[in-house]
Amino acid sequence: MEEIDGLLAAGEQALGDGEWIAARTAFDSAVSREASAAGLSGLGDAHWWLGDTRAAFACWERAYALFSRSDPARAVFTALGLSLLYDANFGHRAAAQGWAARAVRIASQVGDPVVVAWASLAQAGSTDDPARVVSSAEAAYDVAVSVGEHDLELCALSLWGSALVNLGQVLEGMALLDEALAGALGGEGARPDTVVFTSCLLMRSCVRGGDFLRVVQWTRSLDGFIERYGCPYLHATCRASYGAVLVSIGDWPRAETELTAATELARDAMPAIRAEAAAFLAELRLGQGQFAEARRLLTGFEDRPVVQPLLAALYLAAGETAMVVSLVRRQLDSAHPLEEARLREVLGSACLAAGDIAGAAAEAEQLTALGTATDSGLIAARAARLCGRALTAQGKSREAVARLTAALSWFGLLEMPLEVARTRMMLADAMAGYDLAPAVAEVRIAHGVFEDLGASADADAAAAWLRSAGATVARRLGPRGLSLLTKREHDVLAVLAEGLPNPEIAARLYISRRTVEHHVASILSKLGVRNRTEAAACLNRATE
Repeated sequence: MEEIDGLLAAGEQALGDGEWIAARTAFDSAVSREASAAGLSGLGDAHWWLGDTRAAFACWERAYALFSRSDPARAVFTALGLSLLYDANFGHRAAAQGWAARAVRIASQVGDPVVVAWASLAQAGSTDDPARVVSSAEAAYDVAVSVGEHDLELCALSLWGSALVNLGQVLEGMALLDEALAGALGGEGARPDTVVFTSCLLMRSCVRGGDFLRVVQWTRSLDGFIERYGCPYLHATCRASYGAVLVSIGDWPRAETELTAATELARDAMPAIRAEAAAFLAELRLGQGQFAEARRLLTGFEDRPVVQPLLAALYLAAGETAMVVSLVRRQLDSAHPLEEARLREVLGSACLAAGDIAGAAAEAEQLTALGTATDSGLIAARAARLCGRALTAQGKSREAVARLTAALSWFGLLEMPLEVARTRMMLADAMAGYDLAPAVAEVRIAHGVFEDLGASADADAAAAWLRSAGATVARRLGPRGLSLLTKREHDVLAVLAEGLPNPEIAARLYISRRTVEHHVASILSKLGVRNRTEAAACLNRATE
């Protein structure tokens, strides 16, 4: 027994230090000697942090059965975790609600108000009623504050904020989400799981609202947590949303990694979760000009709302405007505002392709009204862009330039380089009729962005535009992806190119070895290379 107790203690210590492999080894050794509830619970935690969701669930379900007979309070918390993870990883709402209901029933028998509050919070989170979530989160928050339970307080604030965003109270909801994640990263909570919960809810709320800049800012703030514990986006839904943000802000190598991981996590999930991961990966393929692969990814999910805007965009790329109109008209009434905005812009583009300028102008008006009603910068950007294109088609070039310039500013503020570059192309079309030189300059900038991103179809279109205008097409001077590196990553790459190992890079730049490892992995991903030698060669070619 002393040996088992020692292994359990070592496992708990390793979990606290973020040493997941060591924790797994210790708990696995303990469980092989005696399959205790504590050992199985800790082993499940280690598996979860290491990304093996299926093994984690198997351990936690066995742990729950044992806790239910020996430690009801811990049984409640195990049931809470199972409820959350069935929902976030598998989209299995019935199982999530069942585990939450079980937690509530056992918590009522335990009688501890904190345990009861946690259970009620989980039960509310497994419903589709945001008003009920708000009420339960407020109640849980009050209990947490009264007893000084910071993890409960932060999770309640986060769930409360997410529900407000779903109710359309975006500014108030995001303020609560910001506050919760700030407190979690500030060390107020006792468990790293609180950072996972608060960061995932903020991530998903930002993706729903198109607030990518907020995610980028918070992701940078998570660097210290990631260095110690690893990526906090451990659920399939959060991982997919994170990948979607990376696609939008132009970090496509990392997006590829995250979306591939999300697709794997969602492999055994319900169709809604798998559809979301597939849709976000298809978005990347669409941007890369791999239309056939994007279409393949969506096969079998065509009835899912998250897929509809992408299907419409693919039909448009194929010139099937009648299919675009049919699909979009059927989906508009039930679409979420952000999806509706995407659908209306694609519909307006289809109208322009078919010569229906009045139809495009009507869609632009609808988009403008939607942007005003939702106070969304992304919707405002799409509206201004479609307005500009309709004005260009009407021959009102100078008015079009004003609207497209506004769209350019919006997309720029949202840090969406692909959309900025595409808007530059539309701006050039509006300017070309009366001022060709600046139009050519805009297309040159757009062409460079397309090349850096790897947006091949857009790059080819920009090159064709330049040739048709009698302009030369600039030759790429550096490797694709080099411009995506942060300043610190450029610093690390420069020292790496000298042939120094990680410990010496860390000493040269006054950063930790783990931080160097994180930067090197990111550099290899962004440059699309296999090893340090190839990364150094990229830098050398760019400086020749």
